[in-house]
Amino acid sequence: MNNEFAESPVRTRGTLAALILTILLAIGWPMPAQVNKTDLRRDFAEPPLRFHSRPLWFWNGPLSAERTRTTLEACKQRGYCGVGILPAHGMSPAFMTPEFLDQYQVAVDTAASLGMKLCLYDEYWFPSGSAGGLLAKRYPEALSRRLDMATSEVKGPKEIKQSVPAGTFMGAVAMNLATKNRQNVSERVQDGMLTWEVPDGDWRIMLFTCVRDGAGGLVDYLSPDAVQRFISLTYEGYYGKFPAHFGTAIDSAFYDEPTFHWVQGGRAWTEKFNQNFRQVRGYDPVIYYPALWFDIGPETTAARNALFGFRAELYSTGFPKTLNDWCREHRIQLTGHVDQEEIVNPVGLCGDLLKAFKHQDIPAIDQIFQYGRASKAYKIVSSAACNYDRPLVLTECYGGINDMPRINLYKEAMDQFAKGINVMVPHAVWYTPTNIIFPPDLSPTNATYGPCLAEYNRYVGRLQRMLQGGRHVADIGVLYPIATLQGAYYFGPGKPYEGGVIPAEADYMEVGDMLALQVRRDFTFIHPETLAERCTVNGSRIRLNNATNREEYRVFLVPGSRTISVGTLETFVQFYRQGGRIIATTQLPEHAAEFGQDARVRELTAAIFGANRRPGVGGFSVHTNSTGGRAWFLPSPTASRLKAILDEAVPLYDVQFESDIQVIGGNLSCIHKVKENRDVFFFANSSDREVAGSVLLRGRLKLEQWDPHSGRTGKIKLSHGRKGREQFTRVRLRLSPVQSLFLVSDTPPWSP
Repeated sequence: MNNEFAESPVRTRGTLAALILTILLAIGWPMPAQVNKTDLRRDFAEPPLRFHSRPLWFWNGPLSAERTRTTLEACKQRGYCGVGILPAHGMSPAFMTPEFLDQYQVAVDTAASLGMKLCLYDEYWFPSGSAGGLLAKRYPEALSRRLDMATSEVKGPKEIKQSVPAGTFMGAVAMNLATKNRQNVSERVQDGMLTWEVPDGDWRIMLFTCVRDGAGGLVDYLSPDAVQRFISLTYEGYYGKFPAHFGTAIDSAFYDEPTFHWVQGGRAWTEKFNQNFRQVRGYDPVIYYPALWFDIGPETTAARNALFGFRAELYSTGFPKTLNDWCREHRIQLTGHVDQEEIVNPVGLCGDLLKAFKHQDIPAIDQIFQYGRASKAYKIVSSAACNYDRPLVLTECYGGINDMPRINLYKEAMDQFAKGINVMVPHAVWYTPTNIIFPPDLSPTNATYGPCLAEYNRYVGRLQRMLQGGRHVADIGVLYPIATLQGAYYFGPGKPYEGGVIPAEADYMEVGDMLALQVRRDFTFIHPETLAERCTVNGSRIRLNNATNREEYRVFLVPGSRTISVGTLETFVQFYRQGGRIIATTQLPEHAAEFGQDARVRELTAAIFGANRRPGVGGFSVHTNSTGGRAWFLPSPTASRLKAILDEAVPLYDVQFESDIQVIGGNLSCIHKVKENRDVFFFANSSDREVAGSVLLRGRLKLEQWDPHSGRTGKIKLSHGRKGREQFTRVRLRLSPVQSLFLVSDTPPWSP
């Protein structure tokens, strides 16, 4: 939600960057001021207000111009750079009435006069999509839809007549229970009645309809036309009241917790699903509908990937992209997050957590209720920014915690910023402190937190100035295993809010946490579509070819995956044959995400990992080739086993601790970015004990230590050495409990 991009496209080489710049200028996109090395040091000492945190401001009581002005003035005095107004229970006047917009006008005008920024929260309360109940009243046709199935079992041969339930008819399929043979009998439906001569055998007859669900008065997230109705009631209402403030005092918009679980059974669907599917994929999806509930034989996993994958695409383009397009047209940026990001299987929630942010300017996550609750999802959301070349990643943090220790303000920031998040939205400031729904109250007047907010905001300001934008450096790519997650999911079992079906092989979050917090090697989750569209194999490396966020992976990790795309495996075979290093954990692929390609998947898997994969000494198997390629299979991953393999795979990593440091009550983590032609390393000890140890940084570097707690910079003792052909810089770190440190270089940064 910060308009200060760290690396301007003006300085990026290449025709693609020039084209992007032309487009951004054409739509009035806010461009950064030019920066140089002295700006970074100066801003670190005293971070400009625009880099400070920006809390949600719950309007939870009667509104008055005087209280609005005094609260905003106090927020600025305590170091907040702005607010995101969240209309809440207890507010009067009513949401989106002329009187409400008059009060909002006071806030916008006051913020503008104070040099503060507002984020446009797009709803009354949450989740986003009901327009505070206005959508159901004015545009009931835009409400959410769900897919229903009426099923019966019939023994043939015999003629049947069955009525199609009310709703939009999507298709009819008959499946032989013994052979799994299916027939699309949709054409046998006339005037709402299925008439069919059932062949010999036991058959399951399934009638599929799309019906209005409308739970919570929420919009059909899969339909751009329906989402436009929502926009007309909220975004357009604000723009119509104060258009001149868009792109100035109002610089962003925020949506909150749109997910499929609000619909009964998580079966969110849309009436144009079949039409859109045929147009994009070129075939009729109806014959595969039974896989949404049942095992349909060898085509099950491919069918689920086709259908659930397309639903994820419809969500990504239907809701966030539609909002993002509107925001860009009106000179602001879009942020926002789904619900339950920490759940292992997102298929029943948003479809595909990484891809959900493909068309969104600022990916975001919700970290509330308890310290570290969503920590295993931080890298997924920040990796979305890496995949899609976005400079900012936002967190909504701290809410819903009684008696939160003040030190947790810093613990949360350290953990998240070291995993790639770089925009802090505290939860929350409250309009009426006597009616707080989700503590803590991070208002300027709060006796517990108010006095420490100025120092906290300077700290966050330094983190955001150093870590927003730039280029992330990581030696390890990790496949985001969406194919195995989609292949295992089906409607019925479990609660969608809790993930529904969680495949046993889905270890990617656990393995990611091992890498980040125990092995302490940074990485990026790579979506299989990103691997196909933005990555190339370059000898024994895989490159992510973004205009700004270019990354190069020396090792690629394939987390537990029973199902995978053939194209993904073909890329890995090429990588392995050119000397690449691949690690697979828990489960090797057996099924293809595409139809009829299971044998090809098994062939490619064997080409990489070998036919005999029984674990040897150390609990893993290894397969090698004459070019130096090595492929490990680790069926029972642990941090120590993973570290042993990684140490064998690459002798020197970008950042590498020389000893195993144990922590309690928090984490020791790090991130490396290249920012304004400097190497910037951020080390964070959020734990309750002091840590000390040596860290190796690849390359011969000249470094300073920059303290984000005080703003002071100074020299640090270091030495240099060599491992094989590569040089390293050794630094001795000592960090007190809940302390962080930047190491900043003036030397030319490493570049892939």
